[in-house]
Amino acid sequence: MSDLPRKAVTRTAKLATLPLGFAGRATWGLGKRIGGKSAEIVARELQQRTADQLFKVLGELKGGAMKFGQALSVFESALPEEIAGPYRAALTKLQEAAPPMPTRTVHAVLAERLGEEWRELFLEFEDKPSAAASIGQVHRAVWHDGREVAVKVQYPGAGDALLSDLTQLSRFARLLGPLVPGVDIKPLIHELRDRVSEELDYGLEAEAQREHAAEFADDPDVVVPDVVHQGDQVLVTEWIDGTPLAEVISDGTPEERDRAGQLLARFLFSGPARTGLLHADPHPGNFRLLPAADGDEDGPSGELRLGVLDFGTVDRLPGGLPDTIGEALRMALEGDAQAVYGLLRDEGFVKESIDLDPDAVLEYLLPIIEPAAVEEFTFTRGWMRAQAARIADPRSPAHQLGKQLNLPPSYLLIHRVTLSTIGVLCQLSATVRLREELEAWLPGFLPEPGEEEEVPSPPVGVEPALDGSDVGA
Repeated sequence: MSDLPRKAVTRTAKLATLPLGFAGRATWGLGKRIGGKSAEIVARELQQRTADQLFKVLGELKGGAMKFGQALSVFESALPEEIAGPYRAALTKLQEAAPPMPTRTVHAVLAERLGEEWRELFLEFEDKPSAAASIGQVHRAVWHDGREVAVKVQYPGAGDALLSDLTQLSRFARLLGPLVPGVDIKPLIHELRDRVSEELDYGLEAEAQREHAAEFADDPDVVVPDVVHQGDQVLVTEWIDGTPLAEVISDGTPEERDRAGQLLARFLFSGPARTGLLHADPHPGNFRLLPAADGDEDGPSGELRLGVLDFGTVDRLPGGLPDTIGEALRMALEGDAQAVYGLLRDEGFVKESIDLDPDAVLEYLLPIIEPAAVEEFTFTRGWMRAQAARIADPRSPAHQLGKQLNLPPSYLLIHRVTLSTIGVLCQLSATVRLREELEAWLPGFLPEPGEEEEVPSPPVGVEPALDGSDVGA
């Protein structure tokens, strides 16, 4: 019925080509070494060949494999440029598209979920999908009341495919780890698997999108399309035009990049404070850069806006982001190593069985949080690569200390979303006033009334420049 490979044997066979391919390339690499090529050159060639095969297989499979590919794609900024460059186009393709379902399958799902007379709900319906992703695809249509809408149709068998793919991927996560230095792949896959049931439930997605649409209805900077109709495996929402963020990354002007980055940071931190929900799938395919609202061109809000899509994965945070994050960030910027260490121990980031040097912990954190220490910061791939290399190098003190830190389960999704957002900001090369957003929206970042706020200085050894490309190098 669908071209989504759903049979376990078919999907497992495709995924099995990945570790087999890795083994074959390792043998090829050994031959190259014997032939006289340096270890560094061979490693880079192996990494590129591995990535080429990985993203080819993930793009064909959709399902959980596609979801993993999208999650991994935002970390490409951490890769060395000579490795990331050749397959950046493949990563972008994963963010925006996948092979579509046959038209007959789409019609069958709509008839089953909306009724045999489903066409009467629409004045127009485009059979060719406008977008396709990991568990469903989107068709442009006109609702019976004249509104332009996006019709999201879930792939038949998507749930089984998601679980099967992520289970298979977790079995050889260790082999995938070298693709993104400094990122632990296995917890990422496990966390994605834990979210499968939520993402498949269009009722939960509709609820989260309605809450965001209501809260941001009059917002001059962020646009969330409202829900028009929700059914099992079919979700109809208002249509929004705009430039996909992947296109801004590849072809946008500096002004567009900076504006997109600022609004992305604003949405990340303001969303939980305003709705109690954290949008937890921040890859570029879920964002659009929109023109200014009609009639606003002459005012301060007459700037480009950020359109936000896909609320299938959210973190429910009734009190907003935890105060601990803001408090620890503020204390670190103030240089209070003992206070930071005490807070991290209280929250479980440092286990009771481990004793660490508070000054070493602060030294580990400062390069990472430097964007919050200055008025504005230019996120670059160079800065991201430097951070990843610093943490991933087994010879570095940062690597040894990082292995001893713990990530409490309640912070896992927040951590992934934050890292992913930073990855997108680096892809944009955006100059962002991050501190401004933290002061406005992050609980605990500003001192309580009556406390004297210390003005943070940039981390030791880092010039207070606007470009972070040399941080941690």
